[in-house]
Amino acid sequence: MPREHKDPRSPHQKIAADLRRLITRGDLTPGSKLPSTAELMEEHGGVANTTIQKALQMLKTEGLLEGLPGKGVFVRQHGQQPLEPMTFMTPAAPGEPYKWMTEATKRNQAGGSQLIEVEVVQPPLEVAKALGLEEGDHAVLRKQILTLDGEPTELTRSYYPLSLARNTAMMEKRRIRGGTPALLSEMGYPAREFIDELSSEIPTEEEVLALELPKDMPVLVAFRAVYSDGGLPIEVTLMTKAAHRHRMRYRMRVQ
Repeated sequence: MPREHKDPRSPHQKIAADLRRLITRGDLTPGSKLPSTAELMEEHGGVANTTIQKALQMLKTEGLLEGLPGKGVFVRQHGQQPLEPMTFMTPAAPGEPYKWMTEATKRNQAGGSQLIEVEVVQPPLEVAKALGLEEGDHAVLRKQILTLDGEPTELTRSYYPLSLARNTAMMEKRRIRGGTPALLSEMGYPAREFIDELSSEIPTEEEVLALELPKDMPVLVAFRAVYSDGGLPIEVTLMTKAAHRHRMRYRMRVQ
């Protein structure tokens, strides 16, 4: 017999979650008007007006809704942004921009990136292990914020073995034409395989600030290890996205 479990969320949080799901899945499309407060009160078991207002305010803070005086409350943006990791794995051709930019253009969006930090660090234990580093070994950390249409979308923290990155552009605080995958390929280390581990986590303060997250919103974290010829680990990247804004799409061919 299954254990009894009660939903610990407050009524307005549960209502906000229901409406959020309708928006992110596309059942409520951009520009559509929400039912009136009275209708929402009735739909949700006769809750108080203040409960509905709190729920709507949560979604306004998240950027999903906007109120127009005298007109009502409307859906502000599209649902979750689908992202396909495979589209970013092939290095950019010589002279071409970073794949993030070109893929955004295909979706009629403006992709951007802001490099915020480059430094030599002792990587976290799980990163060091994935890179095959010994205790005390160092790696180069390149941290950047990726944007779509000017809005922060992803915080990326990429680690490269210092033995590989030393005396290369990866050590410099500047963007690399075509991105590091293109540079690594030019250096003779093309990406041959990658392994992703996905998890939903409570964001750190750094992630909340970088991604401009609303209160109590989880993040989706992808831990990616990239390997070159012979299984040589060449990169580990942690990609953090707002969970309510994105969904991952994997296209795989059955042999």
